[in-house]
Amino acid sequence: MKSFKFLLSLLVTIAVFYIFNTKLGAIPPIGKFLSPSTGIWQNEKDESVNGNIQIDGLSEMVTVHYDENLIPHIFANNDADLYRAQGYITAKHRLWQMEFQTYAAAGRLSEIIGEKALNYDRAQRRKGMLFGAENSLEVIKKDAESLSFLKAYTDGVNTYINELNPENYPVEYKLLDYKPEPWTVDKIMHLLMYMTDMLCGGDEDLEYTNLLRQLGKNRFDFLYPDFFDFNEPVIPAGTDWSFIDVPQTEKPASEVLLDSISEIMEKPNPANGSNNWAVGSEKSYSGNPILANDPHLGLNLPSIWFVMQLATPDHNSYGATLPGTLGIISGFNTHIAWGETNATRDVKDWYKIEFKDNSRSEYKYDGAWKKTSLRLEEIKIKGKETFIDSVIYTHHGPVSYDHSFKGNTQKQGYAMKWAGHMGHNFARLFTELNKGKNYDDYLKAISNHVAPAQNFVFASSDGDIALWIQGKFPNKWEGQGKFLMDGSNPDHDWQGFIPKEFNAHTKNPERGFVSSSNQHPTDSLYPYYVFNDGYDTYRNRVINDFFRSKNTFNIQDFKDLQNNNFNKKASELLPYMFEHMDTSSLSNEEQEVLKTIKAWDFNSETDQLAPSIWDLWWKKLYNLTWDEFDVEEVALQKPYTYQAINILKNSPDDPFMDIINTEKKENSHDLFLIAFKETVKELNDWKSENGDYNWQMYKGAYVGHLLQALPAFSRFNLPIGGDRNTVNAADKNHGPSWRMIVEMSSPPQALGIYPGGQSGNPGSKYYDNFIDPWANGDYFKALFMQDQNKTEGIIATQILTPSP
Repeated sequence: MKSFKFLLSLLVTIAVFYIFNTKLGAIPPIGKFLSPSTGIWQNEKDESVNGNIQIDGLSEMVTVHYDENLIPHIFANNDADLYRAQGYITAKHRLWQMEFQTYAAAGRLSEIIGEKALNYDRAQRRKGMLFGAENSLEVIKKDAESLSFLKAYTDGVNTYINELNPENYPVEYKLLDYKPEPWTVDKIMHLLMYMTDMLCGGDEDLEYTNLLRQLGKNRFDFLYPDFFDFNEPVIPAGTDWSFIDVPQTEKPASEVLLDSISEIMEKPNPANGSNNWAVGSEKSYSGNPILANDPHLGLNLPSIWFVMQLATPDHNSYGATLPGTLGIISGFNTHIAWGETNATRDVKDWYKIEFKDNSRSEYKYDGAWKKTSLRLEEIKIKGKETFIDSVIYTHHGPVSYDHSFKGNTQKQGYAMKWAGHMGHNFARLFTELNKGKNYDDYLKAISNHVAPAQNFVFASSDGDIALWIQGKFPNKWEGQGKFLMDGSNPDHDWQGFIPKEFNAHTKNPERGFVSSSNQHPTDSLYPYYVFNDGYDTYRNRVINDFFRSKNTFNIQDFKDLQNNNFNKKASELLPYMFEHMDTSSLSNEEQEVLKTIKAWDFNSETDQLAPSIWDLWWKKLYNLTWDEFDVEEVALQKPYTYQAINILKNSPDDPFMDIINTEKKENSHDLFLIAFKETVKELNDWKSENGDYNWQMYKGAYVGHLLQALPAFSRFNLPIGGDRNTVNAADKNHGPSWRMIVEMSSPPQALGIYPGGQSGNPGSKYYDNFIDPWANGDYFKALFMQDQNKTEGIIATQILTPSP
């Protein structure tokens, strides 16, 4: 496989260079890239994972065993040595990836790919990515132990970097013609901000403001309700919240400011989410709690995750790590298991700022003029002069839009208030989870968490299961943060925060299971304001119905559920469409396509045509329904899927059903037919160019290299079913980035898989060896070593020793 990849890589080298010239900027010298001694050929090899290595700063010997999947099992005698070794081993396998992501987070891509990345870098700086990272580091500096662990990790990374010569740089450095720079604790903070931003949840304040102004309140509330007409929340409906004695902030008399803005920054993928669940002893086939987690993120090579075991005499943990920071993020130890899903709570708000004059040194606040502060962002550009961006800060946060960036006047701007800017000790969260022994330890660990909002699932060998929706959440008045707010009005500021003990949670619920899949956190009885922020409305009902379907569940049940392709969205709309669509004008060819989809069982399997028909039919129907929103002048947000289907079925003559560019007044039944005919035509055109439009080929699922312009380092047309609305939320290039199932036996037994491989080297057989089993719904069995001297299943061992 690796020889084929590199032959293919050579053949497409010229194409890659062309793409780099046209899309990414400067390219490396061809002679340097193809040099026999230092070029790409030096990367066609697997990593050396045997022998003794001297590591600066180690106090005692560390043993690293590798199993057949190149998963390292690190055994150290103390935490400092453990995290130093983790840094070294992670860098050894994933250096370029971890550093590239910090460049992206910090708004530094222009340094390595040129001027075309400048607007991206400016947007990152104007989000306050560096500002937030600096705030978190200041918090961590007050915790000597956490800071020492981060420095140990950093020293481990740098030990590896210092061993490198140009010939053994990861291939991406050669492609982009730059070299690794020293790792720092700052870079770890940048990486964590990258994840925080990726999972920051919904942010439609500006779009909703435009819509409210255009539609009026009644119409807006109909299209964008705070709650849908059903609710299967994360925390079981009917939970007693009477213990909460801090009231919701009272709504001020002043009205929300209405304004409009046409351009907005690029936002995280709205499908970023996840599934997690756990069953307690009474619903487990063995009497041991069982926990599962599968984060839904972009699918890239190298993978966002790197699996490790981290052990000392005091704690022993295993699971998915985030290359570039310490600890296990989603995993388990001898006593507890944990995992996360995105809670998508609204922790980012926007404020209109009125400056006193064009100097922007003062802005209106509480009837007076308040001083701004100025942050100069120096953005280095490869081959060009450094760009200096002047970013104004208010007490709300950075003015992300002003006259110099996507704004239109010098005397106004739009400032961002974001919980992600609040400093917090991310390191403490996961080091505490990694060594936790019970529910109280889990609760103590997650109490450190501020952002992004996460659903932390938990199970223990004691028999407990739990789920907390954790983060630092502003205690908002009704409606606060749904629209653009008046930056001069103190009533529009965040007035305080929900006490963490009142964050929504459940422990050992009567129903015997906990689950989350990015749905609404609670029912309407929860006494704090939580509006509909694009929450899942389909996966959660499939999951909860499954756990209500029988009394006990085993590991195979968990595997089946993680790979479940039942499309509940299609099942709730298609029967209505079949019943109400006038088929009298359909051609024979169209009738055959209709016959195919009518026979569908709503499972989005790879070998079927129906999922492709549904996918395109729904997209065309959705866009026809909301054609009024296709305007360039003003930023708008189309209604969420559940409400769109509700209107199509229950308000077929709603004015929005009318297509604005036709003379006829259409209803939803007309749209079904129009969209269907367009679907058949487009599928036939696709078929004539590409062949059979079964779901595997039409969806074209792929795992792409982080640089996107490297097809030889990517995998295409993967045979995986599902879509973003199924429990197996595998979209085109997004989906289950790590699947984990843990049974809390003694010791725990676990399964895992992710769409990638342990190595970041495209020349290694471990670069993408997990992708095929992942697509097939298979798993590897976790080798959770209890004794470093019992090496069954180990293929290689490295001994890390202190430098003299």
